Amino acid sequence: MAEASPNGDARAVVLVEGVSDRAALAVLAERRGMDLAGAGIEIVSMDGITNIGHYLDVYCAPARETHVTGLYDDGEERFVRRGLGRVGRLEPGGDLEPLGFYACSPDLEDELIRALGPGAVEEIVEACGELRSFRTLQRQPAQRARSLHDQLRRLMGGRSGGKERYAAAMAAAVPLDQVPRPLDAVLAHVCAAL
Repeated sequence: MAEASPNGDARAVVLVEGVSDRAALAVLAERRGMDLAGAGIEIVSMDGITNIGHYLDVYCAPARETHVTGLYDDGEERFVRRGLGRVGRLEPGGDLEPLGFYACSPDLEDELIRALGPGAVEEIVEACGELRSFRTLQRQPAQRARSLHDQLRRLMGGRSGGKERYAAAMAAAVPLDQVPRPLDAVLAHVCAAL
């Protein structure tokens, strides 16, 4: 696990599972003209949702006055609930969204593919110079019966750095009025809190 090294100047943090989430949010913030660094907002990749307890311990320490929000995958909600409960930020059964924690369903890549549509994402694959490789993947026996949407998800997760590269590219391409709700909401929440 990467060690949490809080930025002493950060007034707020957005905790995210990994570098792909951080890349997508950074691109969207830039496209919206948001100066996160200037506002004292840091997007922190936790290198996996199971590390959230450690990061909450650091950023929610009694001596700190850091506003903490987050983005997580639907299936990982239990880790978020457990961590927030442990630091006294969430009552059992409480709602996470008023605290600034938003779920991607089922995950970031799926949200962005749905927002853009698989055809537009396939164009991004072509622009990234990986269409030939993608066509090879599509011909594999295990992939032939899968939808284009699922094949694209497989492509993104099958290579080192693929999720981060495609998350940034999809965030750069999605029309601003079609940004997936969790991404839009977490950025709005963290900025409104300051």
